[in-house]
Amino acid sequence: MHLIGVKEENGWDLSRWELTYRVSWGMIKKAIALAYEYYDHVEIFVDNRPVNVSSKEDILRIEESRDMVIRGMSKIINAPVMIVLYNQLTAVDVNVAQLNDEFKDTDYEKFNHSMCQFLDSLEIAMYR
Repeated sequence: MHLIGVKEENGWDLSRWELTYRVSWGMIKKAIALAYEYYDHVEIFVDNRPVNVSSKEDILRIEESRDMVIRGMSKIINAPVMIVLYNQLTAVDVNVAQLNDEFKDTDYEKFNHSMCQFLDSLEIAMYR
């Protein structure tokens, strides 16, 4: 994934990323299902509506829609993270709480370094 830009707002780093290719709903479900196990207090939303899931298999059964959100406390980066994936688009929105020093006073280069491998892994999961 390629970082388009990042800005700080109300204690959060708000960023826009670009996928290598447009992705299908099935690919989005694969990525969110993979990420699911790496979150605590995880919530899933489809078109801004909460979806009750108790396993990653539940995610794989979600009917096609416009977008899917996963949010909660990331076990990988130890901060609250919200990721929005859009059906048939290359745009991805990622919001990270400025909870620790790594994400406070973040600039483009620092944020890219912190998040790129995490998001590349998410994109690779779409192709499995």
